[in-house]
Amino acid sequence: MKILETIHSRRNIKNFKSDSIDKELLNKWLQAGTMAPNHKMTEPWEVLVIGEETRAKLNHKADFFDAPVVLAVLSKHGATEIETYENLITTACFVQNFNLAAWEEGVGTFWSSVGNAQKNREILGVSEEYDVVGVIGVGYPEEINAPKDRKPIQEKIKYLP
Repeated sequence: MKILETIHSRRNIKNFKSDSIDKELLNKWLQAGTMAPNHKMTEPWEVLVIGEETRAKLNHKADFFDAPVVLAVLSKHGATEIETYENLITTACFVQNFNLAAWEEGVGTFWSSVGNAQKNREILGVSEEYDVVGVIGVGYPEEINAPKDRKPIQEKIKYLP
């Protein structure tokens, strides 16, 4: 797939097959995540692979749509408020790189903010020096939803003098 095709075709998956995900492929896509823009090379991300016991405790109404793999992606706080903000942004780019790399190979993701809830932070063992950028279900799609309409970018561009 070409990058624009990958970007335009990617969807949040809400119905996964039970097929397992090869660990080497998962690591390959996570490694692609590390190529995200990364101010001062802080590499603030950490990835938790969530096992069945922990997953069962998380408060997610759809249990991540039965995805065979569930990850939590964390962003380490920086030395300053600005660095913490930059770390969050680069970690979000890490997640997007991961999502696109997986999608290009036919594997879908569902990105949830459920990890931000204090109860879920405790279940995941996340300390106060980290933010939870997302909990992500990963697996082969059972079905792919149609794209949702987006506003034309022209409506969102402002030209400054």
